[in-house]
Amino acid sequence: MKNFSVKHRTQSGFSILDLHGELDAHTASQLEDALKDLINQNRSEIIVNCSNLEYIASAGLGVFMAYIEDVRSDGGDIKLTNMNDKVYNVFDLLGFPTLYDILDDESDAINNFSNR
Repeated sequence: MKNFSVKHRTQSGFSILDLHGELDAHTASQLEDALKDLINQNRSEIIVNCSNLEYIASAGLGVFMAYIEDVRSDGGDIKLTNMNDKVYNVFDLLGFPTLYDILDDESDAINNFSNR
């Protein structure tokens, strides 16, 4: 199993989580902790950059589902960007494109937030 990490940064006032590696049942708690931290800081406009995400399992998808309502109830959203085809296909198979904005890159997500 490959390593997984979540790094947080801020750009143009938006919280960006950079995911690296494989997101599965063993590593999902790291993403969960990062999302909880942002929600506790009242950060509700979250961009998740998946450019270095190599794999996602159902446990990783479950983390997104667990926190989306909290974020949206605060007037925010979680926007996913920079997915490779393999990761996108998992999201697509489970119908996530109808629930989440999946965008090509971070600038698209920032524009999407800014134009609401």
